[in-house]
Amino acid sequence: MTTSAVKRCRCDGPKAAKELLHIRGWLERVDDIVERGRDAYLADDLLQEAGDSLMMKLGEAANRISRLGVLAPDGVDWALAVANRNFIIHQYDEINRAIT
Repeated sequence: MTTSAVKRCRCDGPKAAKELLHIRGWLERVDDIVERGRDAYLADDLLQEAGDSLMMKLGEAANRISRLGVLAPDGVDWALAVANRNFIIHQYDEINRAIT
């Protein structure tokens, strides 16, 4: 999900709006990580941990926002974000950095 997709996503109520603001901020941080490039990411354990943290937060926010009934924007699947979060949390020892 891009920050522009978050801006277009319709929401009802302050809880959904708060989650969407969090998502937008986290996606901006993800963009910062991506801009550094693959080599920088693979060489920096702290950057990898930051990426994991952001993916977990995004997955939890997706879970909350889907329960509020907010429809995902085109190209986004809330359930997939939640599944990604669960994988990172429960199968952290199986993460393959070359494909994440």
